Amino acid sequence: MNHSNQPELHHAIKIDPDKCRACTHCLQVCPTEAIRIRNGKATIIPGRCVDCGECHRACPYQAFYVEQDDLSRIFDYKYRVALFPAVLVSQFPENISEEQIYGVLKQIGFTHICEVEQPISVLIDSIKDFAQNEYDNESPIISSFCPATVRLIQVKYPALTEHLVLRNAPHDLAAWYVRMRLAEEGIDPSDAGIFYITPCAAKIAAVKSPVGEKKSIVDGIINMSEIYNRVMSKATGANGAFHSCDCRNEISREGILWSLPEGEKAAFEGKSLSVDGMHNVIRILERLEDGELPDIDFLELRACEEGCAGGIMMTGNRFLTADRQHKRAKTFPKAQSFTGMEELAEKIRITPVQPRPMVHLDTNIEKAFEKMQKARSIMCHLPGIDCGACGAPSCLALAEDMVRHEARMTDCIYVQQLWQKEGKISADKAFRNLEKKWGANRFDVDCSKHGAKNDNGPGPMNEEDADLY
Repeated sequence: MNHSNQPELHHAIKIDPDKCRACTHCLQVCPTEAIRIRNGKATIIPGRCVDCGECHRACPYQAFYVEQDDLSRIFDYKYRVALFPAVLVSQFPENISEEQIYGVLKQIGFTHICEVEQPISVLIDSIKDFAQNEYDNESPIISSFCPATVRLIQVKYPALTEHLVLRNAPHDLAAWYVRMRLAEEGIDPSDAGIFYITPCAAKIAAVKSPVGEKKSIVDGIINMSEIYNRVMSKATGANGAFHSCDCRNEISREGILWSLPEGEKAAFEGKSLSVDGMHNVIRILERLEDGELPDIDFLELRACEEGCAGGIMMTGNRFLTADRQHKRAKTFPKAQSFTGMEELAEKIRITPVQPRPMVHLDTNIEKAFEKMQKARSIMCHLPGIDCGACGAPSCLALAEDMVRHEARMTDCIYVQQLWQKEGKISADKAFRNLEKKWGANRFDVDCSKHGAKNDNGPGPMNEEDADLY
């Protein structure tokens, strides 16, 4: 449990310490300053991480990976449903048809295949109902579609949680819809497993630790890149045998575009704003928090550039994927309202999303103020270069770590240099401090590091290299 007695959140982003070279690329891109270098390895501060995957994208050593359910888990069930967003189809080149993709998914072992963007009109109507009848704030409502931005708001902008739309994401809507269809086929719910094939780590985390509900209706979650590779290897010659679920007939133009930038925005009248890319989202949320955002009614946020087409587990180029998705959408009809969906509409309501503010210095306001003043005093002695060589993302982050007794002044290499010059610390002591932070042998000649001549793997230093030293 954390300080607010809420269960700890599940995180899908993990680090393989054997691959980590502590290069600080991850440190520099993390939007919540959740990464530190300790003992020569990157570490994640769980209470700050929002599973956006920026670290995964930036790491040149593939040290970050996404924890997922094993595909073999599908065989725990008699009926196995593959639930996937439209971006799975759109990332394949044009010579791979929808029929081939569906056919290979059947070969893999799924018995039912359904795209997430099923009767999206249910979600559109439900969000409009929320805006008109449940929300009484003058500030805009914020989309709850992207779980990374929802977590970002929870930990970094907790006062904005009350603006989140209290409706589930499309994959939950689709999962409930599939359950309903399976029941009509006479299938016992305990015999059916629903597996969501996801393009991002945040959705894995959201399924394992859902917000606004106790347990997700989804039974398992599969990495989309694994499915992509399997389909690509088997697509040629695959037959077009479709699933036994007829929900594919209800895919709509709006549904296919929902996960892309302006996908949600297009469904709503009034003043709406669409923002994609984590750092762009942060700038907009800061303006909203400061009351500097122009009058708008709906704010659509996507952590990844080009929305889900840019997810970290997507294999295809995000721009080509988005382009194909727009072309594909034109081949489907506009979304139609369905009758008899009242029960489904009720299923996608969620309870208010709780803030989970990350603790900067102290949960006690007076103590936090005292520590902030102390950190500002420490900043007077730091260079303000924000180089990351201390293992923290900025000088201010190092100062705050020092106030929390998680770092020392000598972690700053510039302060160490100054102290050596002033005779306050020996050269040997200074070097031992560096090795303690970055690991033993970290400063030995190594031609396997990123960009070095033996980049593809470690190798002994030859005579030519030795001459340089």
